Amino acid sequence: MTQDIYFAKALTGWRHAFHRQPETGFEEVGTSQTVATILESLGLDVHRGIGGTGLVANLRVGDGGGAIGIRADMDALMIAEQAPERDHASQVPGKMHACGHDGHMSMVLGAAKLLAESRDFNGTVRFIFQPAEEHGRGAKAMIADGLLERFPIDAIYGVHNMPGIPVGRIATRPGGIMASEDNFVVRIRGKGTHAARPHMGVDPLVIGAQIVVALQTVVSRNVDPGLSAVVSCTEFITDGIRNAIPTNVVIKGDTRSYTPDVQQLLETRMRDICVGLCAMHGAHCEFEYTHEFAPTVNRADNTALAVCAAQAVAGDAMVDAEVAPVMASEDFGVFLQHVPGNFAFIGNGSGDEPGAIPLHNAGYDFNDAILPLGARYFAQIVRDSLPR
Repeated sequence: MTQDIYFAKALTGWRHAFHRQPETGFEEVGTSQTVATILESLGLDVHRGIGGTGLVANLRVGDGGGAIGIRADMDALMIAEQAPERDHASQVPGKMHACGHDGHMSMVLGAAKLLAESRDFNGTVRFIFQPAEEHGRGAKAMIADGLLERFPIDAIYGVHNMPGIPVGRIATRPGGIMASEDNFVVRIRGKGTHAARPHMGVDPLVIGAQIVVALQTVVSRNVDPGLSAVVSCTEFITDGIRNAIPTNVVIKGDTRSYTPDVQQLLETRMRDICVGLCAMHGAHCEFEYTHEFAPTVNRADNTALAVCAAQAVAGDAMVDAEVAPVMASEDFGVFLQHVPGNFAFIGNGSGDEPGAIPLHNAGYDFNDAILPLGARYFAQIVRDSLPR
């Protein structure tokens, strides 16, 4: 029991230190250095500067040829923390760990500590600390920098804390668990004119309004009802004034889905609608569609292993093996395009429990109570994947 208390205090101390000094994407210099120092103190082989501020730490035991990746994200958000009573509140104005990456790092460091001490597996575990998750750039940067060639792995595992799920409940599913995020920009060029003489121009406001409405039919009339997708127009910008019909309208937004086929369908239908409506009214259209986050799609066999590991550390009653997928996006999906693996949620708190404040909220905080559980979950995955 004393050892468990000491372990929990160590993880909490790491987490609070990360929380006080948040760093945003590709700027995680101090964070990366702190992580590397802890890992080196545990005797791991640490490699820095992968994909910018990313790092990999290797722990090899025995003569097994298998290799498992355990991933944590390091970046914070440009949000000013609103928690003056919090002893470990952010000390960096305008930045905070509002998504719990401070906790993710501490759980993975805890797993490294457990495995470095127990050495009860046979093979190699690679602890991957990724920069710039929030904007979907860090995983690609590490892979482009040779991550998988320099540090090959057979599978990769990750988690995200989840407010709204009871404390300590581990939830996952085979197949799509988090959505892709694609961004779009529609630029409409009409012909501006006096508000009293609309017949002299080509009104891009009317065209834009029709496009916003028409785009809502893509999901309801083009996507298979058994599949999931979201199309959201989030910005409508014009260069008009109160007594002048504008020349230009820009519509921005994003889409969410779980499969490449649905992604392609959304892009094709949206482009056809926007170009077609503009042509019908005699306006010019530019349609831009970019892929920001890949969908996070779990492999069935890796998910089965993750569920067994979760049951071993949390108990059967605290594991959900068929959680409903969510439409939020996660950069971990890029890793799963290259290597099989599993992504899971760990409950941060629900209802009136501590940790129930939503992610990306200025009052959010990672629930320290789940740190040891997350560390033991990752360590169990390694033991089950690389048995002696």
